[in-house]
Amino acid sequence: MPPKKNLLRPTGAASKKASIPPKLNSLRGVDTWKEAAQWLKARGIEDIECITPDLAGVPRGKMMPTSKFTSNTSLALPSAVYRHTISGEYPEETGQFRYDSRDSDIKLVPDLSTLSVVPWESDPTAQVICDIVDTEGSNVPYTPRNVLKHVVDLYTQKGWKPVVAPEIEFYLVAMNEDPDYPLHPPKGRSGRSIIGGQGYSIAAINEFDELIDDIYHFSEKQGLEIDTLIHEEGPAQLEINLRHGDPIELADQVFLFKRTIREAALKHGIYATFMAKPMQGQPGSAMHIHQSVIDIHTGKNVFSNPDGSPSKEFFHFIGGMQKYVPSTLVMMAPYVNSYRRLTPDMSAPVNNAWGYDNRTTAFRVPVSDAAARRVENRLPSSDANPYLALAASLGCGYLGMCKGIQPTEPTSDTANEGSIELPRGLLEAVALLESEPDFPEVFDPEFIGIYAGVKRGEFETFMQVISPWEREFLLLNV
Repeated sequence: MPPKKNLLRPTGAASKKASIPPKLNSLRGVDTWKEAAQWLKARGIEDIECITPDLAGVPRGKMMPTSKFTSNTSLALPSAVYRHTISGEYPEETGQFRYDSRDSDIKLVPDLSTLSVVPWESDPTAQVICDIVDTEGSNVPYTPRNVLKHVVDLYTQKGWKPVVAPEIEFYLVAMNEDPDYPLHPPKGRSGRSIIGGQGYSIAAINEFDELIDDIYHFSEKQGLEIDTLIHEEGPAQLEINLRHGDPIELADQVFLFKRTIREAALKHGIYATFMAKPMQGQPGSAMHIHQSVIDIHTGKNVFSNPDGSPSKEFFHFIGGMQKYVPSTLVMMAPYVNSYRRLTPDMSAPVNNAWGYDNRTTAFRVPVSDAAARRVENRLPSSDANPYLALAASLGCGYLGMCKGIQPTEPTSDTANEGSIELPRGLLEAVALLESEPDFPEVFDPEFIGIYAGVKRGEFETFMQVISPWEREFLLLNV
């Protein structure tokens, strides 16, 4: 009889014996369980949070004493965690979506490279991001981190390594306990609410100096690195840019940054929101994704020829984005509110165009040298699950390169005015995801079925709510 698997122990590189001394001084991550025990002891960690993103990107998991974490313990979650809506309901069975009435166990497997402290907790606490496997130890294909890992593995099989750099926008808003009332910007250190139109304003950033200091402090304690921070066009709308790197590591960082920013804001008595369109008449919040592909063997950018000119793979990547992204838009714009952002004249793309240094297109090629040639996907909104948004974007580019899809001609025109070339709402986007015949090559059909079913369920709960618009214009007029 084979030995029983320890499903708490990590697989892959993290499970190998390290040939270097324990990383006791590391802010983030260790290689082995022995190092993990020493790392936790050196910091006096009492509790540890084992967390993993659900379909919405919300942290789920369990907290436990450090002694239990470092023992031979198996951690389980119900599979129903991945079958409910953002509001907690379980949708009716539709299409390929089926509810697992057994609610079978799935297992948390800590990725020790993500181990870090939780700096806002009063008691010494650590956190670790976990992968999800079934009771036999196989990856559960519909969980977000595994969806992204599968896409990255497809690149690896071709000898490619995708590189990404996300940019995350968010709003600071005054605390609002009543969802019937509109959101408003908070007051800054001047005692006044900041107004819109403050793009790149240093004075606008300085209004929230202490909060931003806490964001940097919390990030540093977790080993998270912010490249730049700017003020965007909306009132109290900020953007954090992350350094380029491995897609899974960057998705982990966005996952943790969202939590970090919310906690820092709460410390100062305000909310931080990643809603795509939190305030009427103001710009929405995006999560732009810069993408390039490296040849694993040469280390060179696949998007550039030896003479520095754009390669055929570069154009095929863009062609794949143009062809397939509209059908994955629901993974980048996952809620009814997301489509309020994708409207003309609000600084968001509403098209499928691409262009050189053209911010009105969906796919922008920034000015760069050959080594840094990349494609920026400007469609995802900041409410997207970062693992799924990256998987969708990279998956579309992968299909384009594999199938040799040619893009349209680049445009230098203003492309975000006039007609909308994308799905206009959630149900239309869900239908496109389900009907694309090439998607099983990059996304597991079980994931597509579950995700589509959950999104249809969320739309139904939205339809139960009567909006102020309906009361304003229908109450006495129809």
